[in-house]
Amino acid sequence: MGMVMFVDETTSGDRGAGWGIEIAEERLALRELIRRRVFQEVAEYNARTPGVFQGLVQPEDTERVLNGYALRTPRRIDPEAQSELALKAFAGNGFLVLVGERQVTGLDEEIEPALGTEVTFLKLVPLVGG
Repeated sequence: MGMVMFVDETTSGDRGAGWGIEIAEERLALRELIRRRVFQEVAEYNARTPGVFQGLVQPEDTERVLNGYALRTPRRIDPEAQSELALKAFAGNGFLVLVGERQVTGLDEEIEPALGTEVTFLKLVPLVGG
């Protein structure tokens, strides 16, 4: 079992604080890694319901605010729906995933999450005026 560190970055240079999740498998597909990350952040949000969701992708019926996404109507977030949004965002180049120094390009590509592996989710920021 290993601890994998998730770190969010943007192409504009912002880097969020990392957080970890334990992975028991020696290998798993990127699709599953994204799913587990999303399920963890949704579970933490639903346990507290703070009003602002800080996650990988924007949930439906929310608006972007300084530190995340504000829900227009307070509610629990569905982890399955949020996971599907994240997978679609990856497929649509909404973010890149780097495992260590290597970019993972396919959802079915398997990775080996060794102890202390850093997984960077690089959120692509649209160019202004381009």
